Amino acid sequence: MDINDLVRENIKNLRPYSTARDEFKGQASVFLDANENSYGSPLPANYNRYPDPLQLDLKDAISKIKGVPIENTFLGNGSDEAIDLLFRAFCNPGKDNVIVLPPTYGMYEVSANINDVEIRKVNLLPNFQLDMEKIAETIDKNTKLIFICSPNNPTGNSINREDIETILANFNGIVVVDEAYINYARQKTFIQELTEYGNLVVLQTFSKAWGLAALRLGMAFSSTKVIDVLNKIKPPYNINQATQDLAFEALKNIAQVNDWIKESVAERQRLSIALNELNAVKKVYPSDANFILVEVTDAAKIYDILVNQEIIVRDRSKVTLCEGCLRITVGTKEENDKLLTVLENF
Repeated sequence: MDINDLVRENIKNLRPYSTARDEFKGQASVFLDANENSYGSPLPANYNRYPDPLQLDLKDAISKIKGVPIENTFLGNGSDEAIDLLFRAFCNPGKDNVIVLPPTYGMYEVSANINDVEIRKVNLLPNFQLDMEKIAETIDKNTKLIFICSPNNPTGNSINREDIETILANFNGIVVVDEAYINYARQKTFIQELTEYGNLVVLQTFSKAWGLAALRLGMAFSSTKVIDVLNKIKPPYNINQATQDLAFEALKNIAQVNDWIKESVAERQRLSIALNELNAVKKVYPSDANFILVEVTDAAKIYDILVNQEIIVRDRSKVTLCEGCLRITVGTKEENDKLLTVLENF
């Protein structure tokens, strides 16, 4: 399979926007090319210059941690930007289709609707694994993308690795494996499979384990052909300088992040056990993420009670296969104890 055969014709012929920083190579001390404010900015740090459009220093720091070359790395304004760009690059509006696997992350469907691309839903099995037979039946010649969230949101489980590999080996389109919660999982990342599958895109994020949700920084890892297309069509300066600077500093504190991951996993286990003992709880689903899907006796009523106690969880009771369920993020020990106290008194 040639990735170029999947790219939309207008994207193949697109002449990307060329920034002033793209055109200049080398060293300089006077910049009079980009119509910036040459006097500085009214902040302690100067942000008057446009940022590196390809974020090369930050990507280099990420590559040292992830083991992925810069040319196989795309950075987006959250993972949502990468998702949207995949639609723009590979899906012809009104003609092509994509497959999503409910219950799953809602932005796949939102992006499809924004880009006028047909969305085909193949529900997960009752055990929250892939319905491989139904997926095979749903694919046709116009199916361009399949989105697989693993660990899955909102169910929390990892998808069977062998099933994902089967799809990668047999689907003549792009397989997007969304690993937003991979840091909390026992399953290994699919990043190590990038050299084997040219049609694989792995999404990760700084919003979860790295604790940088407010910065809006997502990562996509793929073959150079896919990354080149994403870089071609992205906005010229999609990652601002402040985000690049702060993320670069955060990468120096990986030990702190790893400690938080261990603590979150331990609290996930403790919270799961404690929830299972409550009368208001019917079932606690196993989780590989930093949240737990919990089936309760009265989701709407319990949700309202928690809100009145200034505790916010996510009501997923109207989502396919999640009837009667709340999705509860694993908080700090103190936050989890407060949650348990309210639920014990329900």
